[in-house]
Amino acid sequence: MANDFDYEGRTFRSVTNSATGDVGAETLFQYHQQGRMVWAEYSGGRIVKGTLLALMDDDGCLDMRYQHINSAGELMTGSCRSVPERTIDGRYRLRESWRWTCGDGSSGESVVEEVP
Repeated sequence: MANDFDYEGRTFRSVTNSATGDVGAETLFQYHQQGRMVWAEYSGGRIVKGTLLALMDDDGCLDMRYQHINSAGELMTGSCRSVPERTIDGRYRLRESWRWTCGDGSSGESVVEEVP
């Protein structure tokens, strides 16, 4: 792997999200990694329980699929591309472009940052 991004054991929190997204500031993501495979569990706020599965490319970008049950009791699914960068203090920030593969099929953008 050409990149130096390692997602194993990192916790992320949503910083911004488009209006049609379910994830909010109360949502925490617990990331894991094995080689190019990355996965996470997430919950909090409008998310009762969620999981995501991703493949990491040579630049550390993630091509992911996600699914969760929200507080309205709906099963939601989608796809997302996350582009990593580092904050001034060395934490990870992911800039994400996502799209629902259920419901209204809308798309949006979000940012999650590693919790110190």
